[in-house]
Amino acid sequence: MYFVTSNEGKYREVKGIANKYGIEVDWLKMEYLEPQGGELEEIARLSAEMLSEKIDEEFFIEDSGLFVEALKGFPGPYSSYVFKTIGNEGILKLMRDAENRRAYFKAVVAYFDGKDVHTFSGKVEGEIAREAKGTEGFGYDPIFLYNGRTFAEMTSEEKNRVSHRRRAFEKFFSWLKEVKKI
Repeated sequence: MYFVTSNEGKYREVKGIANKYGIEVDWLKMEYLEPQGGELEEIARLSAEMLSEKIDEEFFIEDSGLFVEALKGFPGPYSSYVFKTIGNEGILKLMRDAENRRAYFKAVVAYFDGKDVHTFSGKVEGEIAREAKGTEGFGYDPIFLYNGRTFAEMTSEEKNRVSHRRRAFEKFFSWLKEVKKI
């Protein structure tokens, strides 16, 4: 089964989770146009529906976002674009004087079974650090604090045990094993 993503870090993380369920995942490295919307579920579902016109086999995608409470949920569904334009330093500047640093990561998996799209979500709560720390991971990991450490200060195994992506993929892979009898 194909995981459609252009992000090698996401692919490695998901492949590790899939292995624990005895599911083999192949990487279909591909960029695709992501529709804009207010909710990750809506974006993931529409993206999978659009991709289903190009990909004949079963596949899944994942969309995730960082939601910062003091910024009214920003960057949320625009996380990828915001990261490419202002990065972690831009988020830290926006949060410079914020007392409320609560934030969460959310991930949504959209699976196309050849006919329908099914979605699964996962969430992990934390806060925004006052400075970037760590060298592991990717994206917002250096500024997302979970239990006193940033995701970038954790090994990939530590992060994968608690991540939003893991929580979404565990729901998906459990469902897949039950429904498909893999």
